[in-house]
Amino acid sequence: MLAAFLGGSMDESEVAARIEHTVLGPTTTDEDVLAVLDAAIDEGMRACVPPCFVSLASDYAPGVDLSTVVGFPHGQHTSQTKATEAEHLAAAGADELDVVCNVGSLKVGDDEAFQRDLEAVVAATARPVKVIIETPLLDAGEKHRACQAAADAGADFLKTATGFSQGGATVEDVELLSSYLPVKASGGIGTWEQAAAMFDAGADRIGASAGATILEEFRQG
Repeated sequence: MLAAFLGGSMDESEVAARIEHTVLGPTTTDEDVLAVLDAAIDEGMRACVPPCFVSLASDYAPGVDLSTVVGFPHGQHTSQTKATEAEHLAAAGADELDVVCNVGSLKVGDDEAFQRDLEAVVAATARPVKVIIETPLLDAGEKHRACQAAADAGADFLKTATGFSQGGATVEDVELLSSYLPVKASGGIGTWEQAAAMFDAGADRIGASAGATILEEFRQG
């Protein structure tokens, strides 16, 4: 797919529509969120903002496809808390929900609890659910188990990482995840070269705080 991008078979608007311009840091302010939304409006990107700003974002930029996070950043909320959060955020205007899995359940081999946790979120909303499986924290076997459980739970996407643990997206992980479900590559993607490599590996979306930079570099060729 990289060759297709570099060969020009996808235009700028199509690339932009695959980028979720993101602001999720602990010091995020309403001004930061509005700046991300302005860039998303100008460039035709999606946006991903913290839960407390979903209502603001939905009112300010109703034409922007809006994602937010559930159980962020460690996935250790109770399942009921995650489900309630998902339901509330959907009502507040979120178009898609990125839920952090409970890595601890996977680590101790309790795949049933891991899957039930995700099922609770999927059942709570009709919105598409992306499962953040935090690939930097998992070995190969755990990644496969996490992907299968997410698929069995009815998730719509897999997402590589929060970007707030030990690493981010890799080509190898995107290739693995994309054999199960559509993939949002997220964590450490700051250039068009990196984004193109993720698309080439099978990513359908890119989550990045550098969305505008990625598009500018795409335009420069």
